[in-house]
Amino acid sequence: MPSVNRAYTEFKDKGLEVLMVDFREGADLVRKTVHERGYVAPVLLDVSGDVTGRTFGVWGPPTFFFVDRKGQLVGRAVGGRGWDSPAAKTFLRALLELPG
Repeated sequence: MPSVNRAYTEFKDKGLEVLMVDFREGADLVRKTVHERGYVAPVLLDVSGDVTGRTFGVWGPPTFFFVDRKGQLVGRAVGGRGWDSPAAKTFLRALLELPG
């Protein structure tokens, strides 16, 4: 997820919010992993996996949800991506430019 870190760092001042959700793992392991990998976005825990799986249909990471400034779901992507690529940056800029 290094590219998520870079994209978040680049675009957070423009309004990008990133919430990482870890599921089916304990807080100690997640805390250690966040520290070792240098994640900069907030990480939420779903220890049971119930909310992540049953509510949002996520059974394997990474899965990305895109919500506009109005709180509307505008997209979803499953699988790793280079969020610091030129195409991804164009997408993120367009998303951030949508009216709130």
